Amino acid sequence: MKTRVLVVDDHAHARESICRILAEDNSFEVIATASGGREAIALTEQWMPDLIIMDIVMPEMDGLEATRTIKLRFPYIKIVLVSASDDAAYLFEALKQGAQGFLLKKLTPSIWMEYLRAMMDDEALFSTELALQILREIPPASKKEKEDKSPLTAREREILQWVAQGLTNRAIAEALEISDQTVKNHLKNIMHKLQLENRVQLTRYALERGWI
Repeated sequence: MKTRVLVVDDHAHARESICRILAEDNSFEVIATASGGREAIALTEQWMPDLIIMDIVMPEMDGLEATRTIKLRFPYIKIVLVSASDDAAYLFEALKQGAQGFLLKKLTPSIWMEYLRAMMDDEALFSTELALQILREIPPASKKEKEDKSPLTAREREILQWVAQGLTNRAIAEALEISDQTVKNHLKNIMHKLQLENRVQLTRYALERGWI
């Protein structure tokens, strides 16, 4: 089944560009476009998309506020926020409001599509390029945090580090020369041990302990 997408940006050219990128992959279908946050909320109620790709900076109601409102009403709809800025603060605020992903406008169409496909398979949190930018912005962890005891094995910590850097299950499997299913099993064990639910929480856990 195709992923039904709502595209939201206050600039018509940007909306058209995103639609052209999505048109290159027949597993995605743009069902509607919006020019602002309020219109995005109304169209979400009307069309019930699987995925919303939404700019952060918009007049009247920005993408962050619209995301918060939509996620309160429709928590199962996935939202990827888009920004021209690589400021890590935007990403953290996007995740706080409930977004599942974050993309930079300057990334190439191929990276966009690779990321979106992975995210719809519940694999990607953010692109590798953005992950590296975030890691540069985060201050080093204290010695106490680094020595914090963890129930994870060395292999599980290694996989968690790859997850926090934005790699998909397939990329992790290739890097470690193991199968995709083995990576998935490790992630299930990690989430069970840490009592966490998704890659956002896993990434936060790894960053807080200075493992990256």
